[in-house]
Amino acid sequence: MEEALTHFHDGMTLMAGGFGGVGNPPSLIQGILEKGVRDLTLISNDTAFPHIGIGKLVTEKRVKKVIASHIGSNPNAGAQMTAGELEVEFCPQGILAERVRAGGVGLGGILSDVGIGTIAEKGKQKVVLNGREFLLETPLTAEVSIVHAKKADRFGNLVFDTSARNFNPLVAMAGDITIVEADEIVEIGELSPEEIVTPGVFINFIVQSEGVNWQWAWEK
Repeated sequence: MEEALTHFHDGMTLMAGGFGGVGNPPSLIQGILEKGVRDLTLISNDTAFPHIGIGKLVTEKRVKKVIASHIGSNPNAGAQMTAGELEVEFCPQGILAERVRAGGVGLGGILSDVGIGTIAEKGKQKVVLNGREFLLETPLTAEVSIVHAKKADRFGNLVFDTSARNFNPLVAMAGDITIVEADEIVEIGELSPEEIVTPGVFINFIVQSEGVNWQWAWEK
């Protein structure tokens, strides 16, 4: 963990897997908080909940900009946006996923007709293809991507826990450096090739998870 945390610094772009906190890597997030990193540009599906997952980074005002599909589950994000303390770039969920994937596989962008004729087209380049008009959606990458896996072998091959898979496989591809927090680390050869979702070629560091350190909304 100590070595992994050397890659986090003020003003960086951070991408995180997860959906409403499910699939957010708890120990890495705690490490970022304890290191005091701030002024982050955070790319994630959402801002989780105030005291769950990456929502903690927002609540502690460590984030200056968010690129997400929604922030509604975290009132602190909405309050900071309204107060002008947090810049928020909204992106439809499917388009967000595709922008992350495009960044991960090295595409120059994707074409979509979602948002044409609405405020969503503001500032975006339009492309006409076969007589149809599209918006050019630019790829998303980050200096560091953080993901949470159920299992990782020592090469970085990953298996995810049911719906906690969500954005994690895409995020794993799109970081200059990708750090996985794994519930269990196993030896090479212990994972069946048929169950591996993310191949280890995308992973730079593996850290042992200390487990979820928050209470889920449904546990109250």
